[in-house]
Amino acid sequence: MELPHILALAILQGLTEFLPISSSAHLILLPLIAGWEDQGLAFDVAVHVGTLSAVVVYFRNTLKTLIHDWIQSVILRKHSGDSYLAWAVLLGTIPAGLAGLLLNDLVDSHLRSPLVIATTTIGFGLLLGWADWYGKRQRTLTQLNWKDILYIGLAQAISLIPGTSRSGITMTAGLMLGLNRQAAAQFSFLLSIPIIILAGGWITVKLIKSAVPIEWSVLGLGALFSAISAYLCIYFFMKLINQIGMWPFVIYRLILGVVLLVLFV
Repeated sequence: MELPHILALAILQGLTEFLPISSSAHLILLPLIAGWEDQGLAFDVAVHVGTLSAVVVYFRNTLKTLIHDWIQSVILRKHSGDSYLAWAVLLGTIPAGLAGLLLNDLVDSHLRSPLVIATTTIGFGLLLGWADWYGKRQRTLTQLNWKDILYIGLAQAISLIPGTSRSGITMTAGLMLGLNRQAAAQFSFLLSIPIIILAGGWITVKLIKSAVPIEWSVLGLGALFSAISAYLCIYFFMKLINQIGMWPFVIYRLILGVVLLVLFV
């Protein structure tokens, strides 16, 4: 891969993994539009490692507390501190993990077309706008119950469909349940950690089986620049989300969806 391709794909992954605009859609579409060869499984693993490291570093203090309190809850067999939130992240990951195992091949073979991406980009973009507009935005993460967590987890499973956006659909679900924007975004980002680990592990297994040659310098650059762009994305998103809301992303999704329909359908 040439350096401009590496930088473009890595930065794009870092930005779109956490913004509600679908990273998978952009990583599928950019090579198509630019006429580049597919970046390959190894590069996908590298940029996922980058985005994972970014969200872990940003929420490092929160994660330390969650892990400590979760261990305490296991030992004491009762909730301690933020252990409820830690269990919520684990429970919310289960539906997407199962869906990935059962449906990943179906998605790869039938649902990666520009028409599907355009449809989901527009449809789930409108749903995000509706949730942001009509959601009460009064609840915090401490007010989530198990039904709420399962609801958000099931929503995350839908994000297997390209163009849906994992962060977008989980924030949409959170807003529909009455979470405030900060809480919806934080829970979405925390949910990304185990699901990125699972997805990265799955891709790594496929990579090992394929026995393709690995260009370590390419992977290193991809991981580095995806990490930097992802960290900056999370930082500014969490700073600005209460002021700007979700509608800038809704409008972007509508424009992108229309452009895809014009270009590819």
